[in-house]
Amino acid sequence: MSNRDADRRRLRRVFLEGFRATDVAEPLVSFDADRASTVVRAFMLARGFDLAGVRIDGLVAGYVSHDDLEGGSCGDHLRPFGPDDVVRDDASLQEVIQSLGVNLRCFVTVHGHAAGIVTMHDLEKPPVRMFLFGMITILEMLITRHVEAAFPGDAWTVHVATGRLAKARELLAERQRRGVACQLLDCLQFSDKGQLALRIGNVAARLAPNMSGKEAKRALQELETLRNHLAHGQEMISSSWDRIVRFSSRLDELLESI
Repeated sequence: MSNRDADRRRLRRVFLEGFRATDVAEPLVSFDADRASTVVRAFMLARGFDLAGVRIDGLVAGYVSHDDLEGGSCGDHLRPFGPDDVVRDDASLQEVIQSLGVNLRCFVTVHGHAAGIVTMHDLEKPPVRMFLFGMITILEMLITRHVEAAFPGDAWTVHVATGRLAKARELLAERQRRGVACQLLDCLQFSDKGQLALRIGNVAARLAPNMSGKEAKRALQELETLRNHLAHGQEMISSSWDRIVRFSSRLDELLESI
């Protein structure tokens, strides 16, 4: 294994195994199945809970939504957990995001029983932001290496719009003024590097499979926007959720193939 391959695998291990479902989950409030629906509903509304667990014989067997709690006991409105509803406590954040992509929430199990819950709001927490920013950074690093190899001697400059290239040159001059060691390619925006990578046949086929040029360009711009939101502490879920799910689903494939 080359040093670069070892570096890539080590970095991927840090981000895919370094953050777990338990790092972002909140405790799942639960009630005995014979508890009156009116009591449970009032408790949930008072604390802003949309979902709660339902216990049978001391163990959480399913969940209820406060919208369903009309009459009878909370057990009368129990919904069983489906296969897409749960992840283990040691699941990666990638698995958490994929589960959320189905129902916009997921339950976290400990020793096989639901004990926590992750909602869309929890994805704004630092572990998720670090995970996504790190993975986009690794992807950008790999793309940069391929562009360097395919366009030696800054031959790629003829494929970049004049205005974008001028901004890159300005940034390079500023970094050099501050004594930062870098090259012109390092000063290009993420989406610009990605579009250069799309000109490399074997890389384009893996970076944007079954996408038109327009679709691939938009996907790169969305990833760049997500990366910028993460870097500046801006809310990301409302504007980037679909892209986060798609990016996360192909994360292993991208890092392995590129």
